[in-house]
Amino acid sequence: MSSTTSIHGMWSSRLAFILAATGSAVGLGNIWRFPYTAGEYGGGAFVLVYLLCVAAIGVPIMMAEIMLGRRGRQSPINSMRALAREEGASPFWQLLGWVGILSGFLILSFYSVIAGWTLAYVFRAAGGLFSGVDAAGSEAMFNALVADPERLLAWHTVFMVMTALIVARGVSSGLEQAVRWLMPALFVLLVVMVLYAAQAGEFRAGLAYLFYPDFAKLGARFGEAVLSAMGQAFFSLSLGMGAIMIYGSYLNSRASIGQNVGIIAGMDTLVALLAGMAIFPIVFANGLEPGSGPGLIFQTLPIAFGQMPGGSLFGALFFVLLVFAAWTSAISLLEPMVAWLVENRGLSRPRAAALAAAAVWLLGIACLLSLNLWSDITILGRGFLVLFNDLTANVLLPLGGVAIAIFAGWIMRRASSADELGLAGDGLWYLVWLVLVQFVAPACVVLVFLNAIGLF
Repeated sequence: MSSTTSIHGMWSSRLAFILAATGSAVGLGNIWRFPYTAGEYGGGAFVLVYLLCVAAIGVPIMMAEIMLGRRGRQSPINSMRALAREEGASPFWQLLGWVGILSGFLILSFYSVIAGWTLAYVFRAAGGLFSGVDAAGSEAMFNALVADPERLLAWHTVFMVMTALIVARGVSSGLEQAVRWLMPALFVLLVVMVLYAAQAGEFRAGLAYLFYPDFAKLGARFGEAVLSAMGQAFFSLSLGMGAIMIYGSYLNSRASIGQNVGIIAGMDTLVALLAGMAIFPIVFANGLEPGSGPGLIFQTLPIAFGQMPGGSLFGALFFVLLVFAAWTSAISLLEPMVAWLVENRGLSRPRAAALAAAAVWLLGIACLLSLNLWSDITILGRGFLVLFNDLTANVLLPLGGVAIAIFAGWIMRRASSADELGLAGDGLWYLVWLVLVQFVAPACVVLVFLNAIGLF
């Protein structure tokens, strides 16, 4: 078992790690993507398949990624180089670290732009702009924001500065202090929104939609829904992008990886379900469409908040919740790049954070301009924001996830992985994890990948 410590610092407690890793996993994917994806595939049936996918795919790969991070104790690139050397494997395994950091870099460039939308909507809601708005007005409000490059740039800049300031302060003073405040606040806001939905929305209808598994609603789309649930489970937990690996490198050697991952996956799933419990009752109470796709948050919900008592206050609280979720994820996406710059270029942490954030900020400008002034500039028929989203979600993250599973399950010696996981090499739990990480998880991720690129 690894006994060294990271040069970047260590989590002060198990709780700090759980909050940080949950913060990395909990993001716009839980509160924005999960409800509309569940809505597209009929609610409860999709949720049940999603929970099974979290257990069979997400948990074993997250255990593997944390294990690799803790054993390597460095940035993903340097950890994979050291682990490959330790296991007598090819040095090319360090490319897994590069794929993770590249994924985080590209994701954060457009994630910051979308997070900027949530910042803008906090003030729109608080300012009463949702009051009495209809579908046409809500769509016009969103389109006006997306069409304004100066406004998008301002919000994108604010969000990247917020993220860089936290990362620049280091593990204990920055990351840990941030998640100690942000994660409890996020859960409190979620509970407040659920209570509001129970009072002002069609709560019973929302719960039935979310938790009653009517597989007849899937019909001919069953296979498509299963693959979508696999993808959501994998991407919701922030796997394959270096964030979980770098957070694992700061974890105490005595902490149980399996127990911690169980708690993190449970909290991540709880957030997604609470988001559905907050959103669907409000949608049903206003006769809106739960399967309205990505526009559910930014175009459909403002209509609902505009027609409900206290809608301005609770609309603003909802978008503050989205900001917190995006912020905790963005911090974890920037951290691997900063750790590598500190280790390999000898930069101070504040300077490394500023440099990495500036690079992400510049690429983010291309993403936000692709929505307006550069809308006619496409690569493979896609603007920059859509291209980076598709490249990471459909190619880089599945590639990283499969590579993590292969290295942990096939390249690492059983003695090494059992030791780091704190499990007996011939014990039932270790053998269950090994089967899942060697066969089940890679096969499922490959299916998601083939489906995403249209080959399955």
